[in-house]
Amino acid sequence: MMAHGMTSGARDPDGIAAYSVTARTLHWITAALVLILLPLGLVIANKWGGPWQDQLYNLHRSIGALLIPVIITRFGYRLTHRPVPLGDEIPPAQRHAAHATHWTLYALLLIQPFVGWAASAAYPAPVIVFGLFDLPMIIGPNRALSDQLVTVHRSIALVIACLVTVHIAAALYHHYARRDGVLMRMITGQTTN
Repeated sequence: MMAHGMTSGARDPDGIAAYSVTARTLHWITAALVLILLPLGLVIANKWGGPWQDQLYNLHRSIGALLIPVIITRFGYRLTHRPVPLGDEIPPAQRHAAHATHWTLYALLLIQPFVGWAASAAYPAPVIVFGLFDLPMIIGPNRALSDQLVTVHRSIALVIACLVTVHIAAALYHHYARRDGVLMRMITGQTTN
């Protein structure tokens, strides 16, 4: 394992590989889970599930539970395996914005599933993970607390949705407008197109 501050599978900006296969895999798994959880959360929050509402809640909770080990692994990996920095051709303001967006997403994605888990436990509603096992009830029944945690969970989801939108828009801007290889860093690991 590499010490903090070292790169994993990363080479200099001219020599390619900005992100390792592990970093890219963890990124895309996280992205897939989040892009399923956000619309699913919107459906269940607005009670659009009809007769499937309970099953959709269970699916949302299961995917949220799956996100916990994925994001903890990703966060730990990112702390110990730094990618090649963005090139000097990227304006400093954009580099700072990217850095702030990434770390804010990490923090919110670490917090969010635990808030949802606590809200479910306080309701009380079991978190049954894909019908295989139940997560422990991390707090006791307290409907008022559950309602407050649901409000926090929704607020965090809204912020995550906004940040994900900005993140995707920035990646597409870099790929199609600037053509600077930023998106390809996470798709192929290469720093150049």
